[in-house]
Amino acid sequence: MSPRIRGLRACRAWFLARPVGADALLALVLLLAGIPQLVWRDLPPDVADSFAEADLRQVVTVTVVTLTISLRRVRPLSVLLVVLAGQFALTAWHYLPTIPEVAAFLIAVYSVAAHRGLAHSALGGVAALAVFNVVFTMVPVDNSLMVLLTNNALVAGVWMLGRNLRLRRAYFAELEDRAARLERARGTDARAARIEERSRIARELHDVVAHHVSVMTVQAGAARRIIDRNPDGAREAMATIEEVGRTALSEMRRIVGVLRTDRDADSARGELAPQPGLGDLGELLDHVRETGLSVQLWIEGEARQPSPGVDVAAFRLIQEALTNTLKHAGPEARAWVRLEYTDEDLTVEIEDDGRGTATIIADKDDNPGHGLVGMYERVALYGGELRIGPRVGGGFGVRARFPLEA
Repeated sequence: MSPRIRGLRACRAWFLARPVGADALLALVLLLAGIPQLVWRDLPPDVADSFAEADLRQVVTVTVVTLTISLRRVRPLSVLLVVLAGQFALTAWHYLPTIPEVAAFLIAVYSVAAHRGLAHSALGGVAALAVFNVVFTMVPVDNSLMVLLTNNALVAGVWMLGRNLRLRRAYFAELEDRAARLERARGTDARAARIEERSRIARELHDVVAHHVSVMTVQAGAARRIIDRNPDGAREAMATIEEVGRTALSEMRRIVGVLRTDRDADSARGELAPQPGLGDLGELLDHVRETGLSVQLWIEGEARQPSPGVDVAAFRLIQEALTNTLKHAGPEARAWVRLEYTDEDLTVEIEDDGRGTATIIADKDDNPGHGLVGMYERVALYGGELRIGPRVGGGFGVRARFPLEA
């Protein structure tokens, strides 16, 4: 970024943070442009005869009226009343209208419409039109009806411009507030999903550990009591302890590997079966292809057997990503699955060219975010890294890196 652009942005930020200072600067610019013209102007004889000569009273009054707009955003209605009073006084003294006071009048009308509610802005608009028409009739110059209507239309148009900008600002503020509330709600839902998932895992782990450890404790006590008089029975009890221990380890690995399951009859029966791994990836892709989704698989590097937990987690990640593609990518979408093996890591990448970037994140019918939360938790459980987001050129991508030995 160039120094000039940085300077402009810093200046704009300074003015936005200090609205009174910005408006005071605007008033000074109007005075610098109008006071010299007021003092050293050369009027035609017919016009000069109709108006009073410029003097110190006019200069002071014009200066006060113009500087009042420094407070136009803080006290817009008060500023408008001061400007109207000053304009009425200048006209009553038969001074020729000047650029600063006319500009201050229009700015005050705009400000009361842009920075106050409908009641105050309507009151200010009516007062401005009434004083303007009174002042217009007091000017010692003959003006046509068309000039009067044009000037009234200008005042009304400035008021409507301020009102429309106020409504527009309120609309955008409401959109920003709604987006912030949705973001907070999404974060709350994600945290609740993680807490619920961990609580479920903790309950299942407690049940598994408590049951099997209880059995192992009973068997160990029995073996200790009969080891001297019944060695065969003690060996049988120790074999039971070994078998129960292996079963406990298998159950704990299964529970940790499955972070989210639907509590229906089908999934309950599925939980009794061995957990799938990357060796079952071909069957998964065949099932996906039967739905009409074109899926291609690439395997790079020398395939190695990951740890059981990583094997299950990688399979579930691919399954969840392809499920999202089926639900959100559209009928003409294609998907790609890539496995890359290195000496230490396994990289899993799933991409599609569909239209599901927004619906995956914001689909209201599918309890949004829980699938993605499950992906993050699953990968983090084994010390991996996960990136989820839109692809360059369209579509959606999921990329995870697992250590082969978790």
